[in-house]
Amino acid sequence: QVQLEESGGGLVQAGGSLRLSCAAPGRTVSGYAMAWFRQAPGKEREFVAGISRGGTTSHAESVKGRFTISRDNARNTVSLQMNSLKPEDTAVYYCAATARRPLGSRNAYEYDYWGQGTQVSVSS
Repeated sequence: QVQLEESGGGLVQAGGSLRLSCAAPGRTVSGYAMAWFRQAPGKEREFVAGISRGGTTSHAESVKGRFTISRDNARNTVSLQMNSLKPEDTAVYYCAATARRPLGSRNAYEYDYWGQGTQVSVSS
């Protein structure tokens, strides 16, 4: 079992920035493909960004150019830097990990391990 712990959510004004972090105590994040998903009220969980075991990143079109996923092997964390935030970015953000798909995936069902989620709220 892999436990994932997110941090860094909060309330920010439109145009502001937040940085989310995901840690996996006792595990090496570089051994998994990792991703961030988000879920807004009444909507399905959607892919935001992912990083493969090899370090290749991908971002949803809706956040491309504004959000950046990265992995810090020394700190054993995966982060999501979010800039130019918009009210439509408001959601609960989840960190996810999979060992089954080394290249990662944009499908939530491919991920076996999930964090508890952290709320991101963007005011207009």
